[in-house]
Amino acid sequence: MKKILFIYLLSIFLLIGCSDIVFNPQEIPSGSQSNYNMKLSMDTNGLFSAEISIDILNVSNEKWDELKLYFIPNMFTSENSPQLNTPSEIGIESVKIDNQDASYLLEKDIINIPLRTLVSPNESVKFQMKYNFTLPIDGFRFEKIDSNYHLAQWYPMVPTYQKGWNKQDYSFKGESYHTAFSNFNVTFDIPKEYTLVTTSDEDKFPSVNNKSFRIENVKEIFVAILKDPQVIEKKSNNVNIRVFGKGRSEEFLEEVAETAVESFNYFQSIIGPYPHKQLDIILDGPGMEYPGVVTAGSIYGRSVTNEALKNIVIHEIAHQWFYGIISNDPYTDAWLDEGIAEIATYLFKYPNEKELRYIDFSDKMEPLPSNLPLHDYLKSIQSNYIYGQSYSNLAKIFNQHGGKQTAEDFLSRYFTLYKYKEVDTNEFVRFMKFYLELEDDSLFEGWLELETKNK
Repeated sequence: MKKILFIYLLSIFLLIGCSDIVFNPQEIPSGSQSNYNMKLSMDTNGLFSAEISIDILNVSNEKWDELKLYFIPNMFTSENSPQLNTPSEIGIESVKIDNQDASYLLEKDIINIPLRTLVSPNESVKFQMKYNFTLPIDGFRFEKIDSNYHLAQWYPMVPTYQKGWNKQDYSFKGESYHTAFSNFNVTFDIPKEYTLVTTSDEDKFPSVNNKSFRIENVKEIFVAILKDPQVIEKKSNNVNIRVFGKGRSEEFLEEVAETAVESFNYFQSIIGPYPHKQLDIILDGPGMEYPGVVTAGSIYGRSVTNEALKNIVIHEIAHQWFYGIISNDPYTDAWLDEGIAEIATYLFKYPNEKELRYIDFSDKMEPLPSNLPLHDYLKSIQSNYIYGQSYSNLAKIFNQHGGKQTAEDFLSRYFTLYKYKEVDTNEFVRFMKFYLELEDDSLFEGWLELETKNK
């Protein structure tokens, strides 16, 4: 009996893999945990009213004497975006802390609220805000596009707290906001002639225009309100995949839907399970990922070919795992989700190649690390480092250690260990060194800036 038990335990050990037992992933603590209750309504003239209540738990080891929340819609007002012909208009009715009126300072994309009472570790505070707004034309993700409304980052968002509120200056290129995994209760009321597309698993077509939904463990909530869209729906392993377009041929929508299903199936098979019951793809707006939704109409407003658009769709779907489930700060470590999403995209597109193709950037650009803060790059070149250089160096490393098969195995193990955790550059390198049995940091020198503790 003891021998049988020993053999059983040994088999479990081998199935799990010794790396799970030896290697201990060290996530970056969020410092804050939030539960959002949100009410959103829209009238027939495109005026939105919102009522937001957020229970914020202090899970840091410091006392809070203030709250700092993102409020990105304010970046598109005439004051902050004078170049816009039709800027956003915002009216704040009230701001409260624990049901009492609170003083606040709204400056650019931040609301700063001094707290009358310190919030100690493991204590919570309730933030409440009522406001109304319109969407700008030619905004950035938060915008009106023809008769459609894209509400990205439309509500006060709680940053992570890491030696202070982790709040950076807003950037119109890249993502300068960083939030923890949170829970959301959302109630909406929109005009009946519109279709609602959100992070929720429960969206239907045609829409139910006055409803509530709850979703847990996501980094943000995206809302699109679409007028008379074309819709293609596919089923993939009990996940509903929907493609929304307008003014495009049904044949092309079918092509995009097939590409979405094929890439989605591949990512699930090599990385891990998708956590939602629905994935929506909106062929409008700049290419961007949100939990349960991707937009793929252009690259920073520049139109793209049909083939390039399908590539955007694949890349943004890959972000459902690398951003949506494994988190990183996109201001300081944008390369982590972008470079790895590029690796996943390549693996899908070229299934018969044993190695990953790449471009050697070393003699083409000024030598800069791929993990600098966004504002340390010129906007015109940041993508070269965050996307291109990071992908190429990861591809080079994988090719030196087994090629495509190693890359797929690595993504699977990385996902298993770090799902619903935040990773930074140093932790990623620590894991990659362990997984590939690297003895030093030589493969990362020149393209990543590492803390001395990893050297």
